[in-house]
Amino acid sequence: MTGGPTPWPGAADDLDPAPTCAPPGSDDALRERLESAVAAVDAPDTVFAVSRSGQRTLYCGGTAPPPPVPREDLRYEIGSASKTFTGLLLAQLIQRGLLTGGEPAAACLDPARRTDPAPVTLAHLITHTAGLPALPADFYARALPAWHTNPYGRYPAERVTDAFLRRRIRHRPGTRWEYSNFGVAVLGHAVAAATGTSWEELLGTHVLRPLGLDGTALRAEDPKTDATGHGKDGRTRTLAFDAGGFQAAGAVRATPHDLLTFLEAHLDPAGSPLADALRAVRTPVLRRGLGHRHVHTMAWFRHPTDDGPMYFHSGATLGQQAFLGFRPDTGTALVALCTRRFRARDAFVATAYALLAEQ
Repeated sequence: MTGGPTPWPGAADDLDPAPTCAPPGSDDALRERLESAVAAVDAPDTVFAVSRSGQRTLYCGGTAPPPPVPREDLRYEIGSASKTFTGLLLAQLIQRGLLTGGEPAAACLDPARRTDPAPVTLAHLITHTAGLPALPADFYARALPAWHTNPYGRYPAERVTDAFLRRRIRHRPGTRWEYSNFGVAVLGHAVAAATGTSWEELLGTHVLRPLGLDGTALRAEDPKTDATGHGKDGRTRTLAFDAGGFQAAGAVRATPHDLLTFLEAHLDPAGSPLADALRAVRTPVLRRGLGHRHVHTMAWFRHPTDDGPMYFHSGATLGQQAFLGFRPDTGTALVALCTRRFRARDAFVATAYALLAEQ
């Protein structure tokens, strides 16, 4: 990373431009683009859903026969896109004064532990600047027997926190960016310990219920309404994803309509019970790479377009993929979901990204 993160919670002088009018184009043209996107993905079940100025258009399809429950009503695993929920939760807890973001994570998990001279804070964990690898060093050996079926489920919460407390940080916190499921998982446990409340209860109390997301959960609950994932061949069914001790990093599953509601709240925070937190997660907190081209908020990747920034995050589990994104400049939100495992030269993320960029 070129330089450290900007002062928490971000650079106040880098705000989004005022939204323009609704994007041009007919509903028929949008539906044609969504139909083309679904066809390009080549998965058993695919959903592309767009909200433009609050008007929703969904297109569903797939290589498999339509399931008994309509595809747009199923709950899909969103993998690492769950981190956008985690970032919003942390922002809300900070806005409510329950946390500051500067708490040392080790002190939250073990109050009797002596604080490091340069501790890993909650802010470092959510921004992937804690100096932690993608996964704990012993994760692979433990997960290997179930690598294709349930790798994360073999690594429970206590192992995540123990691995963190025993870790050797490779870089001084705040000096380098390295995407880390490990770090965000630790964040979830540290926040739960600091507040004395389980992660699931925190998310429900501070994010899901205030936003009316009753089609969102952290685990599979009903085979009839939970989408079934598939392997790379598009035929072999996979088990429902078990996040183990990595709930904060990848456990969320939700319906397309719930995900659109989640994104629409980011587009128009005014009047939401999470208004200040929703604005906070749109604020850049670090820039990295040549010329600081890569911009991140505490929840989203942020890329420029000709008219304003677009925010996005993708995710994948063993049998499903997701892409969430929104553009404040055009009032557009995009949800893309499919039930096929990521594979080489996969078209899913590129198709979803291009569709959002052109809206």
